[in-house]
Amino acid sequence: MRVIPITQYHESTMQLAQPVYDRQRRILLSAPQFIHPKYLAKLQEVGIRTLFVEDAESRGITLEEMMDIPSWLDVVQAVQETYDAVAARKTFPLRGIQQAAGRLIKEMQGRQLVLGVPPSTLAENLRPYAHAVNVSIMALQVGKLLGYHELMLRDLAIGCLLHDIGKATGKENEEHPAAGFEIMRSVRELNLLSAHVAFQHHERMDGQGYPRGIQGNAFVQYAQVCGLCNAYENLIEKVPPHEAMEMVMAWSGRAYSVEIVQAFVRAVPAYPPGTKIRLQAGEEAIVTKITSHMQRPVVRRLTTGEEISLADEPTIMIAGSI
Repeated sequence: MRVIPITQYHESTMQLAQPVYDRQRRILLSAPQFIHPKYLAKLQEVGIRTLFVEDAESRGITLEEMMDIPSWLDVVQAVQETYDAVAARKTFPLRGIQQAAGRLIKEMQGRQLVLGVPPSTLAENLRPYAHAVNVSIMALQVGKLLGYHELMLRDLAIGCLLHDIGKATGKENEEHPAAGFEIMRSVRELNLLSAHVAFQHHERMDGQGYPRGIQGNAFVQYAQVCGLCNAYENLIEKVPPHEAMEMVMAWSGRAYSVEIVQAFVRAVPAYPPGTKIRLQAGEEAIVTKITSHMQRPVVRRLTTGEEISLADEPTIMIAGSI
């Protein structure tokens, strides 16, 4: 199984491997099945840009590192309900967002890696909430490497799930962080550090961020973790993951602390399972799993079917994704 752009789907060689959901999170197309061109066009109309497929190249790839889609959608729903409540000026649904954070922490416990589901597999109206969930998943893994205990992870997760909550008030661009901070600090049961995640997630250590242009230690660590994960999640919508990872490393000591960037690189793979890549020698391969090293996965050569662990083969380099 792998994720492909919907424009690359071929009915003769590919089968849908995971259900497709509509704007209300109902199953639009079940799996497994071949997608008729008429239905493919309908999916594109609702804004779905990527699909989970099975084909000859992805045989045996289980994507077991990815969070179970129904569970992931439950967390997406909790975030959406919180946004809706804030937009309607209703009582803040604290219990739902706390349970969502706890669910993500439980997913992470005992697992080396948890991947979020690509937001582009959903209808467009759900993507902002899916984005927040994926930022939280990455941030929790960074926090784990930084030695955060469970209470710290919970506060980090809540801050990340709600980092853009200011947008629910209609505030955009440089106004939404302050609006989000005001919303969160008004909820007595939320840690003020979680509110600072919303306030500072667009700041930078060098003072080039917003809304306040703070520098150095004024940029709290939770907000740095969220800010880096948020920036990366936005980048991989526009550029290949390996290019986004290079940009992350270039931010070390400038936009974010060296410690946090190093933890991020150790926690988040640039080449998730199912990614087609080109090796430096020109061979095409596909990532099958992540084992001991996040940036050196196990890959299968597409010409021979041979699987090799790049962590054990330091002379074999990845040229980029295909």
